[in-house]
Amino acid sequence: MALSRTERCLALLLRLLSRACLALLALLPPPRAGPARAAPRAVPPPRCALLLLPARRLAELLRARQVACVEVVEAYVERIKEVNPLINAVVKDRFEEALQEARQVDKLLSEGPGDDCLEEKFPLLGVPITVKEAFSLYGMPNTSGLVNRRNVIATSDATVVSRLKQAGAIPLGVTNCSELCMWYESSNRVYGRTNNPYDLQRIVGGSSGGEGSVLAAACSVVGVGSDIGGSIRMPAFFNGVFGHKPTTGVVPNDGQFPNAHGVRTSYLCTGPMCRYAEDLEPVLRVMAGPGVSKLKLNEKVSLEKIKFHCMDHDGGSIFVSPVDKEILQAQKKVVQHLESDLGVRVQHVAIHKMKYSFQIWSAMMSSKDSEGQPVPPCCMLALLTGGVGVLQEAQRFTDLLGDHGKPVWPLWELMKWLVGMSSHTLPAIALGLTEKLVNLNLSGKAKLVSMGKSLQEEMEALLGPDGVLLYPSHPTIAPKHHSPICMPFNFAYTAIFNVLGLPVTQCPLGLGSEGLPLGIQLVAASYNDHLTLAVARYLEKAFGGWVLPGEV
Repeated sequence: MALSRTERCLALLLRLLSRACLALLALLPPPRAGPARAAPRAVPPPRCALLLLPARRLAELLRARQVACVEVVEAYVERIKEVNPLINAVVKDRFEEALQEARQVDKLLSEGPGDDCLEEKFPLLGVPITVKEAFSLYGMPNTSGLVNRRNVIATSDATVVSRLKQAGAIPLGVTNCSELCMWYESSNRVYGRTNNPYDLQRIVGGSSGGEGSVLAAACSVVGVGSDIGGSIRMPAFFNGVFGHKPTTGVVPNDGQFPNAHGVRTSYLCTGPMCRYAEDLEPVLRVMAGPGVSKLKLNEKVSLEKIKFHCMDHDGGSIFVSPVDKEILQAQKKVVQHLESDLGVRVQHVAIHKMKYSFQIWSAMMSSKDSEGQPVPPCCMLALLTGGVGVLQEAQRFTDLLGDHGKPVWPLWELMKWLVGMSSHTLPAIALGLTEKLVNLNLSGKAKLVSMGKSLQEEMEALLGPDGVLLYPSHPTIAPKHHSPICMPFNFAYTAIFNVLGLPVTQCPLGLGSEGLPLGIQLVAASYNDHLTLAVARYLEKAFGGWVLPGEV
């Protein structure tokens, strides 16, 4: 499917506008809450051994009374206090409540119930976790980075948060995200900008960027994220941790703002982000609740019998950046290791439709909803940035920025932003301006939706019951702050799998020449999450998984 002249002109115009915006950003002082210019390049490595244990191991030690829960929580609290001034990831803590809950865990353990009973009832007993601020956590703010919601406090828990707490996990606080979860740099006017633990001048991704940062900095061991265009996998990639987007419809999305409506409920996924691959499956089980029965997590996986496929890039879309050489080299090393160690043959594939990932994702996200009603152009435009947040049906982005107040005038906000007086971020303002300018090509959109459905069938047939696809997590390593404005559609590498409904695990592959994380996406057919999770555990052992920041 050749690009139309309109699409080529639009791509060129967007690139010119992006570079103009970046030039404007360079003239402004850095936002508040960022590190001072004299700050170190990376966060210091953790000193406490408790911070280096997987959640599973922590839970085992706690059940065996080999360590006190208060000691574990105190270690994480001290770590957050040490490095959060550098990364600005935890935007509101609940340390006192967490310590009180830790004392209750120690009391429960002192009463002596059997280990097996505890493991079955409380699989995450005493494990410290963090939660993306867009999810409701009782008593914590729930602004999603919107100034008009700065006084909103959650009065209940999101479903997944409630399930994790019932499983014994102890939330330490909530973490930063992009404004309304609509961008892949986690920065907003409520909390400021979050920084990458490996290089404070680099982005953490979005919209679950605070979770990626806090996990990589050893301030948490398990995180709660959500993903409609890569908002779990991009932060996991940029920060060198594991992130899993489950098969669509397995984990409930209730209790986050903004939430998905209409057809977009089929593409939004809530899932786990973890420092260690072994923790993904138990956390996914808890998050999914009864929905876990749809998966095959109890099936034993024979890695030698998996049919591996590899695709180096999307085929050369003009909307996204070329894949970095280091990312390609890392993927090549994975292929070589699989073939030499497992004795398998990795099949290299070129799926032509992947070249149109961005267009397919955009068209399918704005297609007719479950009741057959088309989504307004403005709603589609709010999706073009790849964040997890999705506009409510028939609501304009400028209305949502006002949050039940007066609609925002984007041109006026741009003028205010230029003099440092706007309460909104530049990406949000740009999105509001685009909403006023772009008209959809309805006939072209219908063709792209059809192409997307055809691609879904092709992928399911290729992967089958025992296939895993290796695919780049992102075309570039973690870019510097503000740079995403110059490459706004690079999220297409992750977003395409949301509309295809496939399970995907982001797996870290060590650090590149600049000391920044590398990684790869592992993709399977629907409900075959167990395959990608098993391969992630294998690759963690082979390539080292998460790497301590500050030691390079």
